[in-house]
Amino acid sequence: MTDLQAQAAPGTAVEERRSAVELDGLTRNYGERAALEDVTLSLAAGRTLVVFGPNGAGKTTLLRVLAALLRPHAGSVTVLGTRLPREGWRVRGRIGLLGHEPLLYRELTPRENLRYHARLHGVADERVEEQLVAVAMADRADEPVRALSRGMVQRVAVARATLHDPDLLLLDEPYANLDPAAIELVEPLIGAGSGRTRVLTSHDPGRGLAEAGLVLGLRGGRVALLADAASVDSGEIAGLYR
Repeated sequence: MTDLQAQAAPGTAVEERRSAVELDGLTRNYGERAALEDVTLSLAAGRTLVVFGPNGAGKTTLLRVLAALLRPHAGSVTVLGTRLPREGWRVRGRIGLLGHEPLLYRELTPRENLRYHARLHGVADERVEEQLVAVAMADRADEPVRALSRGMVQRVAVARATLHDPDLLLLDEPYANLDPAAIELVEPLIGAGSGRTRVLTSHDPGRGLAEAGLVLGLRGGRVALLADAASVDSGEIAGLYR
């Protein structure tokens, strides 16, 4: 492991030694095609890893492995001190996943959806109301999700992903369908100011680099770039898409 891979977030000496995500030779196949091949990195608690790469590079697959939704075919995966997939049940409640699908029932209202997820995580209804206010959806909380705009649905999905105050956020293009005002609204929940360890995917070099502590570039499932964000420029990110 390189010094860069082991670099920790600012804080106490204990925090600096503690890793939230450890990957060693992670490989995941779909049939004969490798979606991820020999991915190795370490992400310290409190830091943000931003993953860049063209469609099909393996970004979403990586998030699903970290969420204990997909099993690796080779290598080791440790998330929040828990080895995956064999102990995935220990860590799922400490992870917030915001993917391309909002994971909301379309026939239910935002309030009903959040209350359902609150029951799964043992969260009080008061927290549901706080989240609805936080994403400015309290006034639309009793309309079915199917009647809401895509931006509103994304805001409710952000509320769902952070409802249980997770230690690790896995964010797949989290600002999709959000206008600038909505992005500012959800920033305290999923942005750098949230204080959480984050792994997020992005196609936007400018915003992605601004969010990142560590940058991972994937191409064809393999690591094409792994570096501290301060040493990466937007031209290197653009090169991943050529």
